[in-house]
Amino acid sequence: MHAPPGERPAVLDDVDSRAGSATSLLRTIVGAYLRRAGGWIAAADLVALLDAVGAGASSARSAVSRGKSRGLLEAAAEGGRPGYRLAPGAAAMLERGDRRIFSYRQQGEADPWCLVSYTVPEHRRDARHQLRRHLAGIGCGHVATGLWICPAHLADEVEQILRSLGLRDAATLFVTGTPRVAGTFADAAARWWDLERLAARHHEFLDRHDDGARAPARTAAPPGGPEAFARWTRVLDDWRAVPYLDPGLPPSALPADWPGPRSVATFDRLRAALAGPADAHVRAVVGGTDDVTASSGS
Repeated sequence: MHAPPGERPAVLDDVDSRAGSATSLLRTIVGAYLRRAGGWIAAADLVALLDAVGAGASSARSAVSRGKSRGLLEAAAEGGRPGYRLAPGAAAMLERGDRRIFSYRQQGEADPWCLVSYTVPEHRRDARHQLRRHLAGIGCGHVATGLWICPAHLADEVEQILRSLGLRDAATLFVTGTPRVAGTFADAAARWWDLERLAARHHEFLDRHDDGARAPARTAAPPGGPEAFARWTRVLDDWRAVPYLDPGLPPSALPADWPGPRSVATFDRLRAALAGPADAHVRAVVGGTDDVTASSGS
């Protein structure tokens, strides 16, 4: 069974683009603002927003081309103005991203796990490679050949990946309690997940965006629209892949100095300070109305 024509893998740009690249910034801007702007944006306005976060005109054009080829955007003129709208199916992908990015969920000590067991024939080795890549990309741990593990609340995302790759009939998912292992579960988790890499991603985010957790004074003026937009877009772009790669393991499976809680708190604090002014700035650029609710969707 192969993926139906036109159906795409469940995880696209969040793992395919390097944070800070023009392609990643385009994905962040489209996800964060375009849906609330009515799903369409003039080409000149999109280039202006990309320029505000440091992507030049040439890089912006290349990023838009890649966004179109990846099923994020499609060309569409309105009122005689060239522009872009969300491609069919892109909204569902972005909504999945919203749930992961803005609703970071840590596994409780008694919460269930999902084991993913699969056997993919050799003639489908390319799909097998993609499956491994995407399982790792949503935070699954690699237990053994053909066996992965993740928190049970990620089971639906695993199902989406299997279906999109045409491999649903090659896999079985088991929802279970904490697996019994030789030694401690923390020792097993350190083998199944690359915790050093995950910690490094949190530290990179903190190094770029944590100001020492010093909240601005209550009397301080909020950041201006252009400044808030540029900073919030960079924050969101740097953060966006982190909650995909980090599945939110329970505290007992993590080192005592795990940076995840500090990283999450920093993101939430910056979101509260910057997302509203950033959204208002985008509405002003694209000529939207003031009655659009400011939020920080992905």
